[in-house]
Amino acid sequence: MVYPHTLNHVGITVTDIDAAVKWYQELFGCTVLMEPVTTEEDGSYFAEIIVDIFGPGFEKMALAHLMTGDGIGIELFQFGNPKSVLPEDNFEYWKAGIFHICMTDPEIEEMCKRIDESGGKQRSKVWQLWADKPYKVCYCEDPWGNIIEISSHSYVQTWSNFLQPHKP
Repeated sequence: MVYPHTLNHVGITVTDIDAAVKWYQELFGCTVLMEPVTTEEDGSYFAEIIVDIFGPGFEKMALAHLMTGDGIGIELFQFGNPKSVLPEDNFEYWKAGIFHICMTDPEIEEMCKRIDESGGKQRSKVWQLWADKPYKVCYCEDPWGNIIEISSHSYVQTWSNFLQPHKP
């Protein structure tokens, strides 16, 4: 039987896990479920799992687990070997794969300003999607180059009644 599954968590790579935990706590009020811990290829059972997932060449990483207000997990990774690096072009939206996460904040303009002032970046203007609806979006990025869309309303509110294109 097919039923609507729930989103469990997203994994995000950063270059400074301690700073990232603090940033996601301060900006989005995320709850820390597990403080950063370091794991390495040391022959332990957990290391076997990690090596199986990341493959040959993996030697060391730190990870932390956070939770959003609606219970979705954010798993932060900082790799030590191979080392996490910031990509030159962090917005390759045309390539297959996940290219952003979205956080909801009804005070979208204030949130985008806070992101910009805290080492992140506001990439776009705040856009009202349709003239007859209050739904707004803005694309930003965290200090490690991960793309974060900010939406003024929930996903269900914004898209469940979309029947035809609206003109701005």
